[in-house]
Amino acid sequence: MTNTPEYFSPLIQLYQDMDNAWNQVAQQYGFQCNGCTDNCCLSLFFHHTHAEASFLEFGLQTLPRKDQMQVLALSRDYCRQTFSGPANNHSRPASQKIPCPLLKKNMCSLYNFRPMICRLHGLPHELHKPGFNVIKGPGCDAGKFDGHEYIPFDRTPFYKQMAIIEMNFRQLTGKTGKIKKTIAQIFVDSESFDYGP
Repeated sequence: MTNTPEYFSPLIQLYQDMDNAWNQVAQQYGFQCNGCTDNCCLSLFFHHTHAEASFLEFGLQTLPRKDQMQVLALSRDYCRQTFSGPANNHSRPASQKIPCPLLKKNMCSLYNFRPMICRLHGLPHELHKPGFNVIKGPGCDAGKFDGHEYIPFDRTPFYKQMAIIEMNFRQLTGKTGKIKKTIAQIFVDSESFDYGP
C-alpha cells in the first residue's frame, strides 16, 4: 500500500497480525475459504470504528475512478434495499443477502483494506470480556468445525488493540461519537472522502 498516510500504520500492522493468526489457525483446521451459500460477503455486518471507516474510504480512492463510481452506486442501492431509506437510518434491518458493494467477481475489490470482522470471520473463536463468561463463536457452517477439536483463536487481543487504535485515531482526527455502519453506509455517508486529519 504505497503512499498510505502514516496515521494508518498501526491499523495496517494490526490487520497483518489478524491475518497471520487467522491463517495459522485455519491451516491447523485444514480450512480454506472458497465461498459458500452462506457467504459472509452477503451477510449484514456493522463496523464500529472511525479508523476502519476512514481506511476504507482511503482504500476506495486507490481504485480507478470508474470503479469508485460503481462502488458508490452499489452502496446507494445496498442502503436502499437494506434500510428502506437513507443511509443514516439505523433501524434494525434484516439481512437481505445483498452482496457487499466491494464484491466483484467473487473477490473483494479492496481486500487489503477490508475491516476487522471481514478478516476474523469464519473460524471458531473466543472473546474474553472482564467480568463476563468467555464468549465463544462456532465458526461458519462451511468449515464443518463441529467434527474438529477446538483450536484456540482468541479475538480479545485484537479487539483491545483496535480500541487503542480507535482512541488514538479519534484524538488525531477529532472524530467523535459512536459509529455503527455497513461498508455501504460508510461510503454513502462520506462521499466527500474525508479519510483523515
